[in-house]
This record gives sequence, structure tokens and C-alpha cells, in this order.
Amino acid sequence: MGRHHAGLPRPSERIFKKSDILDTLASVDTDKDARGRVLRLETEFRRRVQGHLESLPLSDAKLKKFNTNPFVLLIHSFHRGYAGIAEIEADILPAKLFSSMETSAGRMVEAVMLPEYGWECVASEMHSTNSALDGRYLHGDVLKLATLKSGPRCLNDEMSENFADTIIGNAIIWAGEGSVQKIDFTYGVLYGTQKLSNKKDWHILRNIREKLSRTELTRQPDDRWDCAFKKGDVEVEVRVRVGSDWWTYLGGPNCLVEMCAALIRACVRPRESDSRDHRYTIADLADIVSTDIVPEDYNVSLLQRSQFEWLFFVARHFCDVLRNE
Repeated sequence: MGRHHAGLPRPSERIFKKSDILDTLASVDTDKDARGRVLRLETEFRRRVQGHLESLPLSDAKLKKFNTNPFVLLIHSFHRGYAGIAEIEADILPAKLFSSMETSAGRMVEAVMLPEYGWECVASEMHSTNSALDGRYLHGDVLKLATLKSGPRCLNDEMSENFADTIIGNAIIWAGEGSVQKIDFTYGVLYGTQKLSNKKDWHILRNIREKLSRTELTRQPDDRWDCAFKKGDVEVEVRVRVGSDWWTYLGGPNCLVEMCAALIRACVRPRESDSRDHRYTIADLADIVSTDIVPEDYNVSLLQRSQFEWLFFVARHFCDVLRNE
């Protein structure tokens, strides 16, 4: 186990209620602007997903490109009772698809979502002052900046320290580029929760504290997910926003549901019946996707009833507990 650092916050469980998710969806559905936003997001998500899938080089892929482990392949074949190579190949291909999409899905979501909510996507050129930036938004006299990671366990110790160095070293430059003296910097995570984080994101704040003098640091990160400092005439706030915290910051309290609805519309076709009688292998999956909580008279135009289970399935990735109430 890693060393416990003084001031490391102990996050509470992030709890979602299915009834709250349904209420938010209904609110979005009855808001003309929000509904239009979801439809625009859907169109752009579908376009980018199709383009990504068409670019995957599976038709002429060689075995060496899949980085397969022969021991795992044989054990998996035993588990499934396979007798022919064609059977294991059918499992290798989706695994490759997953790993390939893992690296690009987050960037696709950023590229679609940021502009829709008024942010500018930043070209993160290596070894430049913007190499740590993915998004930028000038809000009055405050320049909002964000670096975004797909999941809550993307960082290691070296990366945390590098982020701290980058933020401290570039704060004055960023402020000058935006003609401001206030910066709100976010380390944002696209899904997950603070509880699921490996806490390396918080260590960005710890490293900032250790690298600055007492006169420069204006807010300690002890037991919290933010800190603040002053460099010259520039005031800087640095915050870690994980999962739903990031989406609320980006587009308000309905933003997460808007994104989920748009992605589901883009990727999942409706069907006539639900899957209540299906027996899932994953122990808690049936409870997660159960639509028993949905009232019979609940009706929205953005999602069909068979897609509600997908809404709950996706939402579970942004909370620690999803309650059937």
C-alpha cells in the first residue's frame, strides 16, 4: 500500500437515485434549448463514432499488432470449451476494438462536448505551454483552463508532479495570453468518482503546495480537492473535478444526463421489449439496469423505454451507488 499523506481527503460515496435521473431527463426533454443541444450532440457523436470505427485497421491486421498473451488465450479457450482457432479469433477482435477505442473515446467526447458548452478545444502540442491543456473558456475576468483524462486511475506519481510543475510554471504565461489575472485550472476526469480515484489527482495539489512558498500558497489542499496560489500578480485556483463534478462544472446540473442521452441516441437503437427476464453473469448488473422504478406513465421523447436501462447502465459509471428509488 502507498504512503498516506497528511491532508489527503477521504471522499464520501457518490450516490445516485434512479428517480432523480429520470426527473433530470424529463426536465431536459421539456426544455427546448436543452433538447436541441442533445440532438446536436447526438448528430456529432454519431458522425465521429462512425469515422472512428471506419479507421480501425482490423481488415488487414496482423496477429502481432494485437499483443496477445498465448497463456491467456489458452486458459480462456479452456474456460469457453473452444476447439477451433476461429472461436478464439472472435474474442480477440472485440478485445482489440476495446483497447483501440479506449485511447480515443475520451478525446472524441471532449471534442464534441466542449464546444457545445462554450469552451474552446486546445491543441495540446508537445513541449509547449499548452501541452497540458485540453479546454479553455474566458469567463469575464477569469480564464478557465482544463486538462481532461478519461478515467479516475490515469495518473502516476511522476505525472502528478509534472502537472504541478506545468501549472506553476505556465500560470503567468496563460494569464498573459488571456489578458487576465485570474485562472481557474481544472484537472478533470470524464467518468468515475473521487472514491474510485487512485488519489494521484489530489497529489497534483499536494505537489503544488510543496513546491510553493508559504507566501505564494493562499489556500491549502488539506482535506479538500482544490488549492490556490498567487504567482506575481496572477491568482490561480486549481481544482480536481471527477466524473459528475466535471460535467456539472462544464454545463450545469443537467449536463451529465444530456451527454448520456445524446450518446445513447447515437449508439444504441431502441427495441420493442426490455430485458427484464435476462439472467446476467455480472452479479449486480440486473439490479443496475432494472427499470422497475420507471412509472408506467413516464414518457419522454429523447429516449425510448428500452433505452432507460442503458441510461442507468451508463450513469452507474459516475457514482459509487445507484439506488433503485
